Amino acid sequence: MKTDLLKTEEAINLVKDTFSGEIIKRLELIKVSSPIAVMDGTGINDDLNGVERPVVFPVKGLQDRKAVIVQSLAKWKRVRLKELDVEPGKGIITDMKALRPDEDFSPIHSIYVDQWDWEKHIRSEQRDLNYLKETVKVIYAALKTTERIVNAFYPEIETILPEEIMFIHSEDLLRKYPHLSPNERENEVAREYGAVFIIGIGNELSNGLPHDGRAPDYDDWSTVNEDGYTGLNGDIVFWNPLLESAFEISSMGIRVDRNALLKQLELRSCMERTSLHFHKLLLADEIPLSIGGGIGQSRVCMFLLRKSHIKEVQVSVWPEHTMETHVMNEVQIM
Repeated sequence: MKTDLLKTEEAINLVKDTFSGEIIKRLELIKVSSPIAVMDGTGINDDLNGVERPVVFPVKGLQDRKAVIVQSLAKWKRVRLKELDVEPGKGIITDMKALRPDEDFSPIHSIYVDQWDWEKHIRSEQRDLNYLKETVKVIYAALKTTERIVNAFYPEIETILPEEIMFIHSEDLLRKYPHLSPNERENEVAREYGAVFIIGIGNELSNGLPHDGRAPDYDDWSTVNEDGYTGLNGDIVFWNPLLESAFEISSMGIRVDRNALLKQLELRSCMERTSLHFHKLLLADEIPLSIGGGIGQSRVCMFLLRKSHIKEVQVSVWPEHTMETHVMNEVQIM
């Protein structure tokens, strides 16, 4: 879409307003405020793949106790469900803004992360694969509706998402493409189906490796599901024809209960986390069972507005070579 920066900003607002309205309505969510930082040592900030370093700083008014910039809000949202006394079947959503300083720069990555972080209170009988799939379908329908509205405002942007999203477990994906890397597997399956939800990310597959990393204390990637595999979580991945690659839109899943938390902490050799505030609450069954995830705001805007670099829809800091390359290519920089 050829437009100036102001027009791009208008298009971004259209995408964000439309999609957030759709998902709030379809998932029965309430919009809430969220923190940019939480106290260190509480277990509330997320470890993502377990190796990323958060931004840490002392707080003068708290005797220089350390606080950390959030990396995502997966665990904070579960605590907030408890604090707000959200009933089963309802949930919360927030505009999460985070810093991930260890992120590698690429056309789809920056150190600034903006996403719709949502969490929904569920009942114990809903902790299964069917409920996960139905929730994915609801989110996909909201994305499809947003794509159609973008097309109505900008007819040059054609709709390309398939009618339905396809589901595949990461073990089946490995068996389908046994000689490919996880990224290459995602490329092939996304190219074939256009939109896919890859189930079971975090646990070891038959080759002894996980499809991708997941922290042990938010998504449930170890529970045996109805298909006989492990995992009640996954990623929504589209085929991006502009980048000619798989394009992750969302990471989400049913969250750990007490049993899954203990199992996954043991598998990852980090049982010491049981002494942290969040983990104590969960182990005492004082936090609601839930399903939730993050949906990348800049990712959704990139995909639906057919942008080739995240810089075109997001204000952040960038390496000098990225700035120079995009100026030469006349790519609009936010």
